[in-house]
Amino acid sequence: MNRTTLSLICAASALAAVTGFAALTVPDADSGDSRATAARLPVERSALLCPAPSSSDLAETTYTSFTPEGEVAGAAAQKSSAELLPAEKKDGERQGQERKGGAQKPVVALKEPGKPVTATSSDPEAPALIGTADGALAPGWSTQQTTVIGAGSGRAVLGATCTAPDSEFWFPGASTVRERQDYVHLTNPDDGAAVVDLEMYGKDGLLKTTAGEEITIPGKSSVPVLLSTLTDEPTANVTLHVVARAGRVGASVQADDDKLGGDWLPASADPAGTAVLPGIPKDATSVRLVAMATGDDDADLTVRLAGPSGPITPAGHETLNAKSGMTTAVDLGDVTKGEPGSLVLSPAEGSDPVPFVAALRVTRGKGDKQETAFIPATAAIEERATAADNRAKGSVLSLVAPGKAAKVKVVSSAGSAGGATASKTYAVKGGTTLSVTPPVPSGVKGSFAVTVVRESGGAVHASRMLELPEGGVPMFTVQTLPDDRGTVAVPDAGEDLSLLND
Repeated sequence: MNRTTLSLICAASALAAVTGFAALTVPDADSGDSRATAARLPVERSALLCPAPSSSDLAETTYTSFTPEGEVAGAAAQKSSAELLPAEKKDGERQGQERKGGAQKPVVALKEPGKPVTATSSDPEAPALIGTADGALAPGWSTQQTTVIGAGSGRAVLGATCTAPDSEFWFPGASTVRERQDYVHLTNPDDGAAVVDLEMYGKDGLLKTTAGEEITIPGKSSVPVLLSTLTDEPTANVTLHVVARAGRVGASVQADDDKLGGDWLPASADPAGTAVLPGIPKDATSVRLVAMATGDDDADLTVRLAGPSGPITPAGHETLNAKSGMTTAVDLGDVTKGEPGSLVLSPAEGSDPVPFVAALRVTRGKGDKQETAFIPATAAIEERATAADNRAKGSVLSLVAPGKAAKVKVVSSAGSAGGATASKTYAVKGGTTLSVTPPVPSGVKGSFAVTVVRESGGAVHASRMLELPEGGVPMFTVQTLPDDRGTVAVPDAGEDLSLLND
């Protein structure tokens, strides 16, 4: 049971304890009683954590923060705020900031919904960021950091969607080999210390680690850990499991390859019996699938590629056996054959669903002009999702409907420095991937946000690729778009005096 579930249970228990006789009730389907139906209401507070962007002297980082319009009005809207502050060093001082009168100047501060704000940094010691939003700025609040390193062995575009804190993360696709430098960044948003365990699984099972247990993350601080220092076993394909045994953290893996560039490796969706990995670029020259069953049983999976015209089976890779506690890696080559697509993994015929995690390493370019990004298994968009940082050129949106057909509305915000909103509705056929250029706001200046709103039909998964080519290298980054969880189901509380008779 994850920390979110426990928190909801505790909240419900506290409500009953405070009222003495209030009960959360479910309406009788035959009674016509609608008093206790659950309503979806905007969240009142959100938290985001951004990892430290890069230690390179050549790095240029842009932060883009955005909240969609239309969720909260009135007094709550007037009192809203959304700020990202620098995390603390271990000595208690804010990284990259000096205290002035006890107040901290935010790195990024959003003032209103519907219009993104940006900030930039070229500081190689730029800190991790800890942010909160409330009121009208909380529902759907999204922040992305985009770092461009234009030269040197670390040249790449590294894009990271800042994430909410949690107690558990899975990262299939990490590595501890010599040519890779993979750091997991652990950020603690709370005042008290968090304690984290790091487990790494290779093709033969759990790797022996020397310092992966009980890593302490002081309050309001961030700690990077180089994965190769935790083990004496260089392993090309690793599944990293991050578990907070005390407190909660944000976790992101920065993966840099000496020859293939690099990107941030986001966490996979929670272990499940099926997975959708959306948005393989049409010009991908190499695609590697990494997967692992997280339970006691192996996962026998059918592999399908959802292309523009329908699902196909990759030749020679019709099935995959994701072993329990062992990382399986398969090189799919140029699986898209010049067309955009998404990978869909489901239980093989006659097999029961078994929970697993998965991710793709995608490479574009050839020779010494290659660049890499990662696409993890991604949860469906239930209502809405946002990619905060988009440019007038270079944004490609991938929408996949793995089952039934679906209809979505794509809304592009005003630019951070001007412009008007634009929107367009798309129909996504069942079993296909639709790759589109998001509508560009008229007169746009600066970066703009793209919000995908699911309107009808089946499940929709999405990702956004941002291309920023430089020096003949097709540099790019991919951000998946899970639901923004901007609303939460809140059941009505009704009086039930029968509880006093128990």
